[in-house]
Amino acid sequence: MPIVKILRPHQYIKNGFVLIGPLFSHQWTLATLSQALLAFLAFCCIASAVYVLNDIVDIEADREHPVKRYRPLPSREISLNSAKFLLSILVVAALFLSLVVSLWVLVFVATYFFMNIVYSWKLKHVVILDVFIISAGFMLRILAGTVGLDIAPSEWLLLCGLMVTLFLGFTKRRAELLMLETTKANESLARRVLDDYSPAMLEQFIAVTAACTIISYGLYTVSSTTVALHGSTDLIYTLPFVVYGIFRYLFLLHHREKGDDTAKELLTDKHLLITVLGWVVATLWVLT
Repeated sequence: MPIVKILRPHQYIKNGFVLIGPLFSHQWTLATLSQALLAFLAFCCIASAVYVLNDIVDIEADREHPVKRYRPLPSREISLNSAKFLLSILVVAALFLSLVVSLWVLVFVATYFFMNIVYSWKLKHVVILDVFIISAGFMLRILAGTVGLDIAPSEWLLLCGLMVTLFLGFTKRRAELLMLETTKANESLARRVLDDYSPAMLEQFIAVTAACTIISYGLYTVSSTTVALHGSTDLIYTLPFVVYGIFRYLFLLHHREKGDDTAKELLTDKHLLITVLGWVVATLWVLT
């Protein structure tokens, strides 16, 4: 269905970052989980609103693109007026749902929307900062699931979240460069910011952020605060899932020409999917 395509529901898996706070803080009461679910839905609505807005802004350019021209808006499966109406509904729904949870969640959701407007207008063309903006969107999700729910966020968890989202951002840029190299696509249709990236530079950024992700998560699992909170030292046994997941993602990047769509890779690659499910099960086993 055209409306499903323009909403990009497969990307909602990224909003799972909202649930990290309640998971690792042992805040599993019905009230907290209900609020977390509403915050999750608020980010689903605002994320879809951003996709619709981008499609509206880029409609003419997308009509010239060999792939994007088949999207609902440039292909005229959905009219421009209908897309604008859908955008309004999504923004209102996101703000309403977030306000029901807390004022902080409203601030984080509104900031996410405003940040993406500025990103699409200007910041997506600024090298390195473009990836930091993408990472900031994930950090806002984590903050919505912690501060927004009156849960004190762990410094280690915030650091780990920052590193893994920077890793995913830089691998996305590397995947886009690889696509240009292997398909010899029309460079005029590629992101302008790719002109400022080089394969060697991105490989270094990816190596640094991958290492920092593994180290920060590992240190979090064995920190005295974590052990005291969960009453167990066994969280370290979930680290192999994180390491394998990162290595598998790098394999997909370099040998399967993937990595430009994190949500899609997670849902279509059975190794990644099993790894994430294994991590969730192992984490819940330890925490309960």
